[in-house]
Amino acid sequence: QVQLVESGGGLVQTGDSLRLSCKASGRSLSSYVMGWFRQFPGKERELVAAIDWSGESTYIAYSVEGRFTVSRDNAKNTVYLQMNSLKPEDTANYYCAARSHTILVHPDFYDYWGRGTQVTVSS
Repeated sequence: QVQLVESGGGLVQTGDSLRLSCKASGRSLSSYVMGWFRQFPGKERELVAAIDWSGESTYIAYSVEGRFTVSRDNAKNTVYLQMNSLKPEDTANYYCAARSHTILVHPDFYDYWGRGTQVTVSS
């Protein structure tokens, strides 16, 4: 069993940066694909970024390409989402999730989830 805890969310202004962290416990993350999802009210969770176990393969959604990056430190059992040039439309609850094997986009394929951290970007 893997427990995931997100941190780093908050209220920022347009153009600011935030770095979200996802700390795992219960099991090493080193063999898992890690994904960052966000959810808007009334909408399904959407994948924002993902990274494979080695860190060599990543996925970045088109909507955040060039602004968000994903990284991981397996020694610290932690995954990060660096968010730059934030926009009001980035306002959402952000979740990290884990799955085995390959990066997949749909949230149904992820086995473990954190409780989320709220990011609010004011205009």
